[in-house]
Amino acid sequence: MKLPVFNRDGERSGNEIELDESVFGIEPHEHAIYLAVKVQRARMRQGTHSTKNRAAARGGGRKPWRQKGRGTARAGTVRSPLWRHGGRTFGPRPHPYRLTIPKKVNRLARRSVLADKAQHDALRLVEDFTFEAPRTRELARMIDALELSGQRVLILTRDHDPELVKSARNLPDVAVRVAVEASTYDLLNCRMLLIQAGALGSISEVLGGRERTTEKAA
Repeated sequence: MKLPVFNRDGERSGNEIELDESVFGIEPHEHAIYLAVKVQRARMRQGTHSTKNRAAARGGGRKPWRQKGRGTARAGTVRSPLWRHGGRTFGPRPHPYRLTIPKKVNRLARRSVLADKAQHDALRLVEDFTFEAPRTRELARMIDALELSGQRVLILTRDHDPELVKSARNLPDVAVRVAVEASTYDLLNCRMLLIQAGALGSISEVLGGRERTTEKAA
């Protein structure tokens, strides 16, 4: 699959790049995508929710009334979950939500999203560009020239570009990620992928090719 390369003015530069078939030409694996997104969404949870049980609730230092003779139910503490202001039964407690998946599944999920974007015309290649200083207006002008205004756009770069990141942070529909660090959720959470031409090599190096296999010694 060949895609044209666009410049910052939204025009075709005249160059075309052949995409790595081992990354952009595979059949998307929906279950791998589901697992990868599930893991990242779980890791985004803080897990700090907490309620007081009967041991942590205030009060309850003495028996409210004598065991017998009042004609009411017996009670041993005002901290009982049956009482108002008492402790909560089986309430949420702080705990981690961290999940894990194999690295092969994680790479397969990212390849699957990239392939799906390429196959559904949701991917464009742009020439490598950078800003000497934050230029939000110039970046917005480039997005408009590519006819992507109003769409959620993710720009993938080869290396970390702090000036480009600063240029995009005031644009609510534009995000910037290093190509090899973008997660499955990042790739899914956009309508259009803008990949700098120089980032394709690192994507192919990290995600492309056959998975390494270990052979047992005879």
